[in-house]
Amino acid sequence: MDYTLLNAQIKDFAEEEPYYIPLMSNVSAVLMEMLPDLNWAGFYLMKDGQLVLGPFQGKVACIHIAVGKGVCGTAVAEDKTQLVEDVHAFPGHIACDGASNSEIVVPIHHNGEIVGVLDIDSPKLSRFTEEDRDGLELIVSTLESYLQF
Repeated sequence: MDYTLLNAQIKDFAEEEPYYIPLMSNVSAVLMEMLPDLNWAGFYLMKDGQLVLGPFQGKVACIHIAVGKGVCGTAVAEDKTQLVEDVHAFPGHIACDGASNSEIVVPIHHNGEIVGVLDIDSPKLSRFTEEDRDGLELIVSTLESYLQF
């Protein structure tokens, strides 16, 4: 995957409309379209001290996730990207879609605070690599530069 090119496309979306709903909606769609072997790509946003479902592509998802729970909540609690090769071996994994086998979650910041996460799931074990981590962190960095709430 050419994450530099993908990031440039996302930057174009952000420059056209930085408001978080359309921007995250298009980012979810382009990630789902461009990255192979995904079954979910989207965002959870912080609201009242917990993660709440945001724009996404995929099957119906969990609506609320507590900080520290599951892969997404752990990403917030630790403020670091979670690259999970086998979600079934992850302590406290929340199975929103039983077909998911691996997951990557990247925290998103705005004004120095975590405002949400980018969450991507795959039905393949060990789907995500260090290259994916670096590329998705680059994309999130771009989002952080433009996002308006």
